[in-house]
Amino acid sequence: MEIVILPTAAEVGRAAAAKIAHRIARHPETVLGLATGSSPLAIYAELAARREAGLDVGRVSGFALDEYVGLPTSHPQSYASVIRTTVTEPLGLDPARVHVPDGLADDIEAACAAYEAAIADAGGVDVQILGIGANGHIGFNEPTSSFQSRTRIKTLAPRTRQDNARFFDSLDEVPTHCVTQGLGTILEARELLLVAQGEAKADAVAAAVEGPFASVVPASVLQWHRSATVILDEAAASKLRLAEYYRYTYEHKPPFQRWD
Repeated sequence: MEIVILPTAAEVGRAAAAKIAHRIARHPETVLGLATGSSPLAIYAELAARREAGLDVGRVSGFALDEYVGLPTSHPQSYASVIRTTVTEPLGLDPARVHVPDGLADDIEAACAAYEAAIADAGGVDVQILGIGANGHIGFNEPTSSFQSRTRIKTLAPRTRQDNARFFDSLDEVPTHCVTQGLGTILEARELLLVAQGEAKADAVAAAVEGPFASVVPASVLQWHRSATVILDEAAASKLRLAEYYRYTYEHKPPFQRWD
């Protein structure tokens, strides 16, 4: 993994967006894996600004990481709604190119298989954007998820529901189940780009980056990927033992490898 530590959360968003924009400029038909939650919001806002400044995103496609089960797509906290309002509309993407798992399907297993097929038909994900949960989850792959898992229904951990309750009027309104891309699905993306901000994520980040490769920390799967970048603010990086080394390597990155 390449670990990038920046002073502020805003700089994390700008740097991650710069990396994505660099790829889109070279590959206009880039397929993005779209995370939700608060971590990637600055990325999407910065990409929207770059689009206003001339970045051509007209042929970009997107696949959301996950969706709640049983939540109507009209609900403001459904990820179909969140992706539409934070990604599709601000970036001016073609809605037909932006896909979200079906959490309302009568046959969830068939819907999950269809989502996997749609990703394959699109040529696979080029850049998978990721956040990280306080318990180390990525997507909604909770601790002990299989590293070979595919898109499927999952039961949300109590900690995840509590963390997400801030988006709802009460904890009782947070769904107990979701559909999520599996860790095996995520690993097939050509690049992984994880962002984290704030001290509340510091333990999870340290476990994922420097801890053992273990299913109890699903984000540790990034250690197995051929091209994974982790961009952090100082607070999220505060528990890393090798932080000074990561800063040194980033500062001395060869010009031909730079994307910022």
